[in-house]
Amino acid sequence: MKESVIEEHLYLGFSHQSSDSIFPLHTSISLFLLSYCDCKLFKVFLVPTGENVDGQFVAKNLPGDLEVHVISRCQLPVVVQSCCFPAVVVKDGNFCRAGLSVVLRHIIQKTYEADPSKKDVLELLGFKKTCLKACAEVSQWTRLCEISIPQAVEGFLMASPENCQPIPPDILQLERKLGEPVRVHNDDKIRRQKLQQQKAGAKTAVSVLGEEATEEGKTVETHELPSLELSLAFSKLLVQEVPDAVNREASDIRRTKTSDLPLLDHIFAEGLYFTLADIVLLPCIHQFLVSIKKQGKNLVNLPLISNWYQRVQEVPGVKKAAGKCNMDFLQLPELMSASEQLQDLSAVPDAVAEENEDSHFIGGPRPTVTKLMENGIEAKFSPHPCPNWTLDWTSLPSAVSPGEGKMSGDRALRKQQQLNNLVAAVTKLAKPGDVIVDFCSGGGHVGIVLAHMMPSCQVVLIENKELSLIRAKDRSDELGLKNIWFIQANLDYFNGSFNIGVALHACGVATDMVMEHCIKAQAAFVISPCCYGFIQNTVKFKYPRSHQFKDTLSYKEHMMLCRFADQTAVQLPPERRLIGKQCMGLVDLDRAWAAEEHNYSVQVISMVPESCSPKNNMIVGIPA
Repeated sequence: MKESVIEEHLYLGFSHQSSDSIFPLHTSISLFLLSYCDCKLFKVFLVPTGENVDGQFVAKNLPGDLEVHVISRCQLPVVVQSCCFPAVVVKDGNFCRAGLSVVLRHIIQKTYEADPSKKDVLELLGFKKTCLKACAEVSQWTRLCEISIPQAVEGFLMASPENCQPIPPDILQLERKLGEPVRVHNDDKIRRQKLQQQKAGAKTAVSVLGEEATEEGKTVETHELPSLELSLAFSKLLVQEVPDAVNREASDIRRTKTSDLPLLDHIFAEGLYFTLADIVLLPCIHQFLVSIKKQGKNLVNLPLISNWYQRVQEVPGVKKAAGKCNMDFLQLPELMSASEQLQDLSAVPDAVAEENEDSHFIGGPRPTVTKLMENGIEAKFSPHPCPNWTLDWTSLPSAVSPGEGKMSGDRALRKQQQLNNLVAAVTKLAKPGDVIVDFCSGGGHVGIVLAHMMPSCQVVLIENKELSLIRAKDRSDELGLKNIWFIQANLDYFNGSFNIGVALHACGVATDMVMEHCIKAQAAFVISPCCYGFIQNTVKFKYPRSHQFKDTLSYKEHMMLCRFADQTAVQLPPERRLIGKQCMGLVDLDRAWAAEEHNYSVQVISMVPESCSPKNNMIVGIPA
């Protein structure tokens, strides 16, 4: 008997439409990828964001070979109502994927699983299949592709055409990125091949000049070989082998120092190869260039973007996909060379720039701690509210236990002790009917225990890593839990209301992201931070967090606390670990005071026993 295919529903937002694009641009990008992959595996739903949308008009202007259904927001599955679009959910299921990158990567993976001959589709995920995998909260590149450029283009298009709009900074940042040297796997070998090609090209030019030198006054034309980068990029796209002549290296080339090798140029957005990043950027840049042309502006300021735009059109399958989506590509004239690009691109700032505070910097943890103490700031740990509380692990089903045969006995015991602390704190806060969100849930150790222990509460697991969340769902299915949802998404793509947020060992800035989510929702939180050494200024967060710490420490001094807060491993000397614990307490005190500025009551508590983890702090916050 043939196995039935699981039906998956894809939900896309709809606000309005121009001649060849549907807005928001995330929807146009999703539809373009479906067309490029020739994917018919999903039942597609458009969800208008406004009330006065003509469903028939929408359906008529979509890709011709794609069946699309228009529904209202109230018709969405409940789990999808808590997420931003695009979103994918199995029909009648409780597992939702939300956010542009997560959904696009899922479309690619499902396309390849259904037809393994589509290796070109799988190649969109790039080397090690990591293209746009890092979440936008921590990856500047993902943020630029997934959020910044789509938003910048939408804002540019919605601006009044009478007003002369400057090129958005995010577009200029992409232009600058396209001019940066390319770093790819095995680039040392490729750069040696490029050097060999350059030398071969120079010899060819010299020989031509020699032959023509006798013909006085005659103009000599030389024809350059296609660049190695282009050869590699398109040989991979066309599933062709690179010619042997390119692969052989002369002995003098092999002896050349790496520092003396030529740098590689961008062919596509991420470097040499066509990836999902190009798919994401193409509908955005297309709409931007169409608008620029309508306004009669000169494209000479964006030579790299313009050349990229033309090159992407030559990728097999792109023009066909564009035709399905009614995208009418521009044919741009030849532009100035990359070396003549805008001089002020160097002034375009990175999304996150470190502050120059060297003049205020005090090196080492002890001077920094002393400076805080002189200003009346010391690490404070509140007494544990229920130090003897524990779950009866022996009476719980095996699927509830974090060990489940995959951890050593000692590690499983420590994980149980960590869960005792978090579950005890949540139990004191929760009441029937509450929604509890397990942020950065991983394999669901916290969320599954809470869902099992509190059947009257709805538990939501949010995690960016697909395999971890699938393992959590398998455990939940084994237990038959009915009060649990699974959302594969970055934190910013969850916008549902909830009462309590919990996170066990949220790494680096993730702790601050979870606290921000809880404060916006006016929800209580129980968070165990981790990886203090990964804390750094981001687009969303600047450190220190609280006014008291900002008035006392510079950014670099605060980073010193964060780096030493990570030095709590059991193999370190006791005095080093004490300093690490003190620094942990100070970093989390700064976080606690920042939350108190939003009318929260916050305590920093040490888990019991403290040996359950080197990162044994727990921040408990309750809205007033």
